Amino acid sequence: METEVKTRRKIQLRMPGRRTATGKNASLLLIKRNKVLYLFILPAFLYFLIFSYVPMYGVQIAFKDFVASKGFSGSPWATPLLKHFYTFFSSVNFWGILGNTLKLSLYYIAASFPAAVILALMINEVKNVHFKKAVQNITYLPYFVSTVVLVGMINLFFSYNGLANNIGALFGAEPQMFLMKDSLFDDLYVWSGVWQATGYNAVVFIAALAGVSPDLHEAATIDGATRFQRIIHINIPAIMPTIIIMLIMTLGGVMNLSFEKVLLMQTDSNTAVSEVISTYVYKLGIQKAQYSLSTAVGLFNNAINLILLVAVNKISSKLSETSLW
Repeated sequence: METEVKTRRKIQLRMPGRRTATGKNASLLLIKRNKVLYLFILPAFLYFLIFSYVPMYGVQIAFKDFVASKGFSGSPWATPLLKHFYTFFSSVNFWGILGNTLKLSLYYIAASFPAAVILALMINEVKNVHFKKAVQNITYLPYFVSTVVLVGMINLFFSYNGLANNIGALFGAEPQMFLMKDSLFDDLYVWSGVWQATGYNAVVFIAALAGVSPDLHEAATIDGATRFQRIIHINIPAIMPTIIIMLIMTLGGVMNLSFEKVLLMQTDSNTAVSEVISTYVYKLGIQKAQYSLSTAVGLFNNAINLILLVAVNKISSKLSETSLW
């Protein structure tokens, strides 16, 4: 079978007046034939090369005592090599920052991921096309609200004289300082994010539901299945591979919270619960100019993400036979 495939490939690559292209020549020939397609992906390739891969050269300062005047290569290596990692791990803030990051991220995933799936299932069941499009557009629009505007809305609604207290006053409730309460920081961060991103996150699930065969629903209806039963036994199993893939990708970025949003919502009174790894790196690197230590913390953060991504993907491939690779 393998020999037959190779033979067909040689026949396809044969050009008049030329020898059969094989190996490296075959790859170059395919690139020439599809040069227009490669031009289309060139901007994306350059973007990731310039902004994602080239900066990785600077990661070495996590293992050096970086001196700006000496540059990356001229700065001396740290002694011991993992000195800055040990400094972070032995810091009194380490467990608090790590706990805040995991707690806030897992809370957000637990709230936002099911919400997107449920919204997609609900929109898919709407039969009125105009109403369906209206609902999808209305739930999608908050995604375009910038982080700065969103935090401004939170401050406006939950301030002492804000909308939340005005509504509470109608029912005789005393005004509350919502933004000053540590216990409410996680809730405000998570549920404002759910409002903003659920419509956007639901798009991929709506697209997956569009591929479900109507014949399955017709057969189930004939057998007496209710709408809820069809959702449970047809729609959800049909989009389960998509759900698993999206969940793997989401859990792979569990340590990557919205840095801008956390920083903008952070105050002196809620720092104990709002300080996460991304804001800690910002304060170390930008405000305190501890470049080596901040790079080490950021590298640790990304290493955790990589480990989680590989582990979750491995578990998923064994349990459901669906994985990224």
